[in-house]
Amino acid sequence: MSAALRAGVIGLGMMGRHHARVLRSLEGVELVGVADAMGDVHDSAQGVPVVRTVEDLLAIGIDTAVVAVPTAHHESVGLQLAAAGVHALIEKPVAVDGPAAGRLVEAFDKAGLVGAVGHIERYNPALQALRQRLDAGELGDVYQIATRRQGPFPARIADVGVVKDLATHDIDATSWIARAPFAHIGALACTKSGRPHEDLVTVTGRLTDGTLTSHLVNWLTPFKERLMIVTGARGAFVADTLDADLTFHENGTILTEWDQVAAFRGVSEGASTRFAIPKREPLVVEHEAFRDAVLGRSSDIVTLRDGLRTVLVAEAVLESSRSQQTVQLSTHIEGAAA
Repeated sequence: MSAALRAGVIGLGMMGRHHARVLRSLEGVELVGVADAMGDVHDSAQGVPVVRTVEDLLAIGIDTAVVAVPTAHHESVGLQLAAAGVHALIEKPVAVDGPAAGRLVEAFDKAGLVGAVGHIERYNPALQALRQRLDAGELGDVYQIATRRQGPFPARIADVGVVKDLATHDIDATSWIARAPFAHIGALACTKSGRPHEDLVTVTGRLTDGTLTSHLVNWLTPFKERLMIVTGARGAFVADTLDADLTFHENGTILTEWDQVAAFRGVSEGASTRFAIPKREPLVVEHEAFRDAVLGRSSDIVTLRDGLRTVLVAEAVLESSRSQQTVQLSTHIEGAAA
């Protein structure tokens, strides 16, 4: 392997273009080619060879590749890369369904290759700082994790609904933050925009450690909102991943003497602190972690097995919304992802 990893990007949609931009300046990596059946209409390659197929990109000679094609093609492209001995960072969701994701896990494991999934929220500065503070015990026992991910419909999405496109962010980030998988899921979803896939979902869940969760996700809101609220024994953290801000609202220590207000409010209000945290671009941090994993250094990637678990939870969300029954999934997921 050369001094710099030879990297390629497959798919030059919005995310593929961002991946190409980051790879052009990433230390220890050389972007040597990009592939898209439609060509490079946005000049994302910036002088790097542009080819039409995965086979043509492999012929250039690559060590790693980013898979940023539509979700329906993740499996076929990923299996091509695994067969060719190429490490891959596959955009989320890792595959269209659980069986496809399982085949990717098996192929990369068998080939001894690094496979990662682009669950970029793990690399958001607000969530990284939140996880560090939770690990340090600053909140005490965690009671609930609630997320809100709302906004207008993105024209880039056509092959999956809001559950697999957006809710997978919250599924992965919630389990990662809490260090516990989902045990139960209940969900309701609907389609209000006339498209073939669901565009609104509300989810309630419970993790294996007893933490309760709730998730509101839609493509129907005329403003963007990306929030995670973690409530625990000492107060609540609010992470805004749009602005990469983290705020702590602590439980108050001053008793409320006005009886009617005290009875209504329950936990008393304390001070609020917004933390000053380093704000690096999450996509750059994600690529650094993937590069380090390929080079055998210590890193924190989202593994293909992590991606499989997230897809299985997303499928449980869809199953629950169809059946209007709670789905118990911890045993099923651990068996499928083992």
